[in-house]
Amino acid sequence: MAFGGGGGGGGGRGRVSRLDIEGQKAINADAPAILHLWRRVGGLFAPYRTRIVATGALVVLTSAIAVVPPLIVKGVFDSALFPADGTGPHVRLLAELVALMVGIYVANAGLGVWQTWLTSNVGNRVSGDLRVLLFRRLQAMDLAFFTRTKTGVIQSRLQNDVGGVSGVLTNTVNSIVGNTVTVAASLVAMIVLDWRLTLIAVVLMPALVVVQRRVGQIRARIASATQESLSELTSITQETLSVSGILLSKSFNRQRFETERYSAENRNQISLQVRQAMSGQWFFGVVTVVISSVPAAIYLAAGLLAARANPGGATAITAGTVVAFTAIQGRLLFPLMGLMRVALDIQTSRALFARIFEYLDLVPAVSDAPDAIGVMDAPGPVGRVEFDAVTFRYPDASEASRPTLDRVSFVAEPGQHVAIVGPSGAGKTSILYLAPRMYEASSGRVLFSGADVRNLRHESVIDHIGIVSQETYLFHASIAENLRYAKPDATDAELEAACRDANIHDQIMSFEQGYDTIVGERGYRLSGGEKQRIAIARVLLKDPPVLLLDEATSALDTVSEQVVQAALDRASRGRTTITVAHRLSTVDDADVIHVLEAGRIVESGTHDELLAGGGLYARLASQEGASPKRGPDPGGG
Repeated sequence: MAFGGGGGGGGGRGRVSRLDIEGQKAINADAPAILHLWRRVGGLFAPYRTRIVATGALVVLTSAIAVVPPLIVKGVFDSALFPADGTGPHVRLLAELVALMVGIYVANAGLGVWQTWLTSNVGNRVSGDLRVLLFRRLQAMDLAFFTRTKTGVIQSRLQNDVGGVSGVLTNTVNSIVGNTVTVAASLVAMIVLDWRLTLIAVVLMPALVVVQRRVGQIRARIASATQESLSELTSITQETLSVSGILLSKSFNRQRFETERYSAENRNQISLQVRQAMSGQWFFGVVTVVISSVPAAIYLAAGLLAARANPGGATAITAGTVVAFTAIQGRLLFPLMGLMRVALDIQTSRALFARIFEYLDLVPAVSDAPDAIGVMDAPGPVGRVEFDAVTFRYPDASEASRPTLDRVSFVAEPGQHVAIVGPSGAGKTSILYLAPRMYEASSGRVLFSGADVRNLRHESVIDHIGIVSQETYLFHASIAENLRYAKPDATDAELEAACRDANIHDQIMSFEQGYDTIVGERGYRLSGGEKQRIAIARVLLKDPPVLLLDEATSALDTVSEQVVQAALDRASRGRTTITVAHRLSTVDDADVIHVLEAGRIVESGTHDELLAGGGLYARLASQEGASPKRGPDPGGG
């Protein structure tokens, strides 16, 4: 949890400045990198080629048809209302032309509805695919990634970043193709009507395009800073509004501080959102004024051209031409504005796409070798775990630092109970991380069923291991749903059998809703002992040959510890069990106990042998006041 104050607006300016200094790949990338980025974005649309082609056809059709009514206006004025022969209005022709215009509007509206459905369908499907791709990549990441990355930041990538580009994905094809066709058709029609007036109408367009590019760069920088701020807001929310976070803030009376911390970042977010909304507004204002003022210039130019062509009053530019020209030119306003806004949105979304692809390009530190095999194909007996001169440093540790584990070697034979004890920080839990290959050993080998775990499929290894940790995680769901997380197709009888073995069935049945009882966020409606026994039952339902126990009772009171320990003893029978223990009394009946100090195994033996040896284990036991072995398990097992 990152603590600190600071004003809102200043934070936003600081972030933008840092982006300017460091450079964002998505903003300052060279042309090949930008092209590669957009090719990847285009690849997201590949599964929907047919719908995209249909959408494009509809967009072209509707955009081209939309230019026809202004051309009909010329006929309305010059042939129907004010014919050159002076015979007066031709009512029948006028009615036909008006009916044709209305028919075009109706047809265009219907095609537009269909087009909107297609674009919305494709855009939202692509956004959904992108969200799933990102989630799948995160699921594949190694444990180290999650230990160094805030959960709120990860959530922000999934929600805010993908959400930020969803509008671009939904509307870009529609807007680019539709507005481009409309602009092109309008320009062609304007040239056909009068090329001289067309030059006057478009003379300032190149300058507007240059200014638009600069505005887009500014908006892209602000967009990137806005997403960073959203990530921080999401992170604060996730940290402080979880059950654990609320308990912590209330325990230390820090609710006011947490509210102010959230408020500060919220002010920063507001400032950035306002800046993003306002960036470029002056530009669009100028564009609106320029394009809106063109008709006035056209009227003046038409008059001057007509007077120059025939000083006596006869004009080469008819009233119908001027009306039709200004009507078509007026249609340029929204398409041009749309194209410019899309260009700005694309520049803005480039930073968001870069953030998304940054996660999609993550390579897990732990991955299967091309020729990896399953555990059942390994040469040794299933359930045999061996550490062969294993040295381990955490990924963010320097090479100069002392390794967490230093040339550790031991063997856990099938069905054997091996305990790992030692002072805090000795590296005990790291052994449990390496056995299922949650981390990669720096050197040496971890073998499972006689094969190096690097040569085994990771999923196969995990399928043969059950883990019970000190911090039990339960979903906000029923007890039955939490249990079936280990085995989705488990029957009610299997749930009951696992819970009986874990000494929790009778307790569950005492609840009003039994196995349908909702456990609450992280299981907070249950006691620590109840949560642990449900976790044990969940592992028993999986029925793995290897059981890893990580100080599973150290946070419990004495009575709960005895009940849970009895469940653990029952669960470990017939399985290879590796127990990391803080309290020596919980492992005094292990087949072999390895004493770890500063990352090295300094003693090994049974409880009695180690006590008689008078070494570190004996000193730890004397401090705990436990020399005799435990008596019979209180659970009756």
